[in-house]
Amino acid sequence: MPALLEPDTPFPPLEQALEDPPGLLAVGADLSIERLRAAYAHGIFPWYLPGEPILWWSPDPRMVLFTDRFSPSHSLRKKLRQVERDPAIEVRVDTAFDDVMRACAAPRSDERPATWITLPMQRAYRLWHRQGQVHSVETWIDGELAGGLYGVCLGRMFYGESMFTRVADGSKIALAYLVRFLLRHGVEMIDCQQDTRHLASLGGATIARAEFERLIVKFTRMPELPWRSGRLRHDGEIVDLDAPHAAADPG
Repeated sequence: MPALLEPDTPFPPLEQALEDPPGLLAVGADLSIERLRAAYAHGIFPWYLPGEPILWWSPDPRMVLFTDRFSPSHSLRKKLRQVERDPAIEVRVDTAFDDVMRACAAPRSDERPATWITLPMQRAYRLWHRQGQVHSVETWIDGELAGGLYGVCLGRMFYGESMFTRVADGSKIALAYLVRFLLRHGVEMIDCQQDTRHLASLGGATIARAEFERLIVKFTRMPELPWRSGRLRHDGEIVDLDAPHAAADPG
């Protein structure tokens, strides 16, 4: 039986998470920023469908992507070289967070019309974004939002939440540039939450929950990253949107 949370009830130890369904730890409470921050700092995330109570999860093992093991395919590497040369393609940070969340929440198919990114979840993460700990990385092509992702960043720890794409490789480009930004600032790991073939193809791997918990205790206590709204260059630096493009970029 998962723990039942009241507004002032702390999360139970991760070892109490159920084996069936795998990783379910607790039910209830709210989506306040304080509750969400406490959850992520302990390796816990909310995931539930409309009409359900808030469900809190901590799976074992945990899917992660170590930034120095990011492994784009040959075709994606070719695409990334094109992005560096083509000023019509930009990767931006925090310029369209609400649009990214809505795109991630949109139904993926007629067979999967429901979304776990419920309206209360969207409101909660938008508010947290305004407080500076939730961020979007966006791929823009000819001035149109073509793909992207959003996630939570505490200290030197990034927790990936969701991705979407409207063109081939739109979300993968955003992920590749996010990895470059994180590597530039000494971030070693991205939490991917669930084990998927897609993430494994990019270098993701599973680690034991106990090891994940040990690492996030270390990483979340480190200084915050220099996030700001702007264009993300291929060297991992965020610059103003009107800064020179690839032709003037070093490298």
